[in-house]
Amino acid sequence: MRLVIARCSVDYIGRLTAHLPLATRLLLVKADGSVSIHADDRAYKPLNWMSPPCSLKEELVDGAGTWTVTNKAGEQLVITIESVEHDHRHELGVDPGLQKDGVEAELQRLLALHVETFGEGWSLVRREYPTAIGPVDLLCRDAGGTTVAVEIKRRGEIDGVEQLTRYLELLNRDPLLAPVKGVFAAQEIKPQARVLAADRGIECVTVDYAVLKGTDDPSARLF
Repeated sequence: MRLVIARCSVDYIGRLTAHLPLATRLLLVKADGSVSIHADDRAYKPLNWMSPPCSLKEELVDGAGTWTVTNKAGEQLVITIESVEHDHRHELGVDPGLQKDGVEAELQRLLALHVETFGEGWSLVRREYPTAIGPVDLLCRDAGGTTVAVEIKRRGEIDGVEQLTRYLELLNRDPLLAPVKGVFAAQEIKPQARVLAADRGIECVTVDYAVLKGTDDPSARLF
């Protein structure tokens, strides 16, 4: 993790353009390669960011110059730095991942038992499939044999899509698994999360917890 406090302006150049005028901001560079720009007036959401995989090119002289962040689509985040007030790196190590609450843990268990919820012919490879940045909730194969990573949330928001995106980037490096598709499953999925998921090629599935709990109701069996 690298934290830089700098007086800078920021320009995003891609499908749209955006500009942040000169001000003092926090620049955050994570081990996964992501770069985000933060102000001091919100809890967590960055002013602008570039998700991995992306590259960072620094062209600074005496603390002034530019950072150019480029993603695989050729979009750029150009950070023009006037001065650097603080630049610190710290190794955080591997994070154990977010602990699921009771409902999310139960959703994961039920969907693992009834993976056909996602489609006919689906099969489960493993629950809590390990990666270097935490476990994928479900690793499955669809009817065509394609590997699918499923991230399960009680309420689906943008951070869950970002989490699944990071898992997919890692899993697709494994030739035994690739290509790996993504499914974002939740009881409720926010519109912004659906838009981001669609942009990343991730399918969204809304699951009904009450119905899922009754999927294997012994009293409803014929035999």
